[in-house]
Amino acid sequence: MTSTSTPPGLARFNDLEESAAFAALHEACASTAWANRLLAARPYATADELYAAGDAAMAELTAADLAEAMAGHPPIGRPKPGDPTSAREQRGMAGASEELRAEMLELNLAYQDKFGHVFLICATGRTGEQMRDAVKERIGNSPEQEREIVRTELGKINRIRLARLVEED
Repeated sequence: MTSTSTPPGLARFNDLEESAAFAALHEACASTAWANRLLAARPYATADELYAAGDAAMAELTAADLAEAMAGHPPIGRPKPGDPTSAREQRGMAGASEELRAEMLELNLAYQDKFGHVFLICATGRTGEQMRDAVKERIGNSPEQEREIVRTELGKINRIRLARLVEED
């Protein structure tokens, strides 16, 4: 049971049946381990408590868990058709020129060839040029450096998605 001082969106999340709560969490982050950890810690008294749990779960993800989480993200510049979340998050590429789109495709493929996974960045609020510059900069990283950057970027994305989940009235 949630307290009356719990924000309505968070109270609704706390009260969801386990399968529905898992589905909502898994939509926020495609890592089963991450979703299960957050699910097991319900109910949350505050959104900050939920965000902290998300951050702690992110810090503990294995390389396989990170790979599972990354598999849920489409390449920058190619949001999943019919997916309003990826389209909203990648809005900075919506008005990009054909040249920038082609360059991002080429950079995405080069990045994926080097690291074996999609280029992951918290795209919310970034322009297409900023995302292009980030992939150009990060492609020179070692796999270990990149794995930690991906973990950080994924944590940012998860916080934004959790906020949307629990702050809706």
